Amino acid sequence: MRDIFINLKRFDVPREKGGVCPSEQPGKWIEGVMKDSVELGIGSFPDVNVVYFVPEALILPAQEALGCFPAERRGRLSVGCQSVFRDNIKKGKNFGAFTTNLPAASAYQMGCRWSIIGHSEERRDKQEIIGAFQPDWNQNESSREKCAAAVDGLINREVLSAMEQGMDVLLCMGETAEERGGGSMEEQQDRVRAVLSAQFTRGLKGVADYLPKRKVAIGYEPIWAIGPGKTPPGEEYISYVSSMIKRIVREQFGFEIPVVYGGGLKEENAEMLGGIESVDGGLVALTRFSGEIGFFTEDLKKIVEKYLSGNRKGETA
Repeated sequence: MRDIFINLKRFDVPREKGGVCPSEQPGKWIEGVMKDSVELGIGSFPDVNVVYFVPEALILPAQEALGCFPAERRGRLSVGCQSVFRDNIKKGKNFGAFTTNLPAASAYQMGCRWSIIGHSEERRDKQEIIGAFQPDWNQNESSREKCAAAVDGLINREVLSAMEQGMDVLLCMGETAEERGGGSMEEQQDRVRAVLSAQFTRGLKGVADYLPKRKVAIGYEPIWAIGPGKTPPGEEYISYVSSMIKRIVREQFGFEIPVVYGGGLKEENAEMLGGIESVDGGLVALTRFSGEIGFFTEDLKKIVEKYLSGNRKGETA
């Protein structure tokens, strides 16, 4: 099974107001995206799971639009949420004191069965909060390690909250430019391995208790390569890191884990990524990066098709 995830970030705000939604009515726009996805057969690719992660305001209109189609037409197409709070609503305990936060129970009630957790933007937010109370967190390696451990601990609580509620999780992790360091790829490998291994050890703690009933996938984000003007990693680097992730998780936790490329699955790299044996899918943000920048459902279909064509080539190589 391959996993294609789409993170629709701030598509709940129109472009004229600073967001990226091309419509003044984001709710209507997401309904159109869901309808087009079904009609284009995006959920009907063999052995491909497709999940849209949408802002909280768009969850219900997206779910309602999907619900207008019978299950056989929806296929493996579903809607998930953008992270959950680290604590949850529980019967006989905390029933609702979660103002501004999205508990897993609320997301589940809205029909979400997947959540993206630990995205680099979420990690940066938590890091900034810690930095506000500990201004010296970046002064030395020891302080940075303590901050990273604290962030990973919070992320882990979110993962466990989602899985306990009955949700599957895409757990994102990756290394920054500073953590990767300079030099050749061989010189960088030990540093990257150490950073990711620490993130796995802390982020996946307790996850095995929910397997195999629930599912967790790793979204590998090379944070140093994300953004305008950045050079993305090549096939050799992605192959090394994704293989290393699987090996470390197997050795530390004793289970197999799917790894998807979280640095941006797009039309330009889809075939290449599909040909890497240790990559099990990808994370899409936008589908067009020039001209009318944004997300277009017909482009997503092309991306999935190219990814699968690379996958077939890899199988016959």
